Amino acid sequence: MESTQQPHQVYLNGDQIFTCSSCHAHLARNEDIISKGFQGRHGRAYLFKSVQNITLGPKEDRTLMTGLHSVADVSCTICQSVVGWIYIYAFEESQKYKEGKYIVEKAKISKENLWLQKD
Repeated sequence: MESTQQPHQVYLNGDQIFTCSSCHAHLARNEDIISKGFQGRHGRAYLFKSVQNITLGPKEDRTLMTGLHSVADVSCTICQSVVGWIYIYAFEESQKYKEGKYIVEKAKISKENLWLQKD
């Protein structure tokens, strides 16, 4: 007998939450952004120190713009959309700061509608 139980979902607190653009599961808080100056597979991407409601894919070595890294794709736990990747290992010393951090593609996320207008 198959389980039809929904995956457990973490709900983040805060006014500025990023969600999966496909299913709106909470992924990250604005304050967890390290940098907005990254490039993903589909355009601009953010580097986050923490991301929730994700599943890791298999580890693979990938040559990126900044050199060779061991990474694993990260998918939304709820809808399985690939939203980015995690840096597992950086082969170059100057890139070690990325280890354990997440790239999330801007095209794959939405801002939760609690964002306040800044005048």
